[in-house]
Amino acid sequence: MGDAYFYHLTRRPLELMLPDLLAKSLERGWRVAVRGTDPDRMDWLDQKLWQGPEEGFLPHGLSGGPHDADQPVLLTTDVQAANDPGCLMAIDGAEVSADEVGALDRVCVLFDGGDSAAVQRARDQWRLLTGAGCKAQYWSEESGRWEKKAES
Repeated sequence: MGDAYFYHLTRRPLELMLPDLLAKSLERGWRVAVRGTDPDRMDWLDQKLWQGPEEGFLPHGLSGGPHDADQPVLLTTDVQAANDPGCLMAIDGAEVSADEVGALDRVCVLFDGGDSAAVQRARDQWRLLTGAGCKAQYWSEESGRWEKKAES
């Protein structure tokens, strides 16, 4: 059974923080699905990842292409990712189930601390997942570096 890690973004926006988490996940040998809720936002994120520094390039694709199953990182709005991920990163309030936490190595829920609706959604997801018996950790970057603030 995997764990759910909740990342409370307060210092860096998603497009700057996500590449670090993706790189660490790939180093662990995991394929990653980044699940969002809006196809336009996923397209925007795809463009941001392509514009990143050459030395930190992250191989990835946007769901709907002919090689989805081969992508180390797949940006998608689908519940079932075609790349058989070991890690799921949920953004923008995307749904995560307790069954997914149990089946994957890691589930990450990334949420914008400046958006009160996003914070409330993350709290609801925490209660849902921990209430179903999933292990969870809450990480904050409020101090300027990532610190684990809670664990269940």
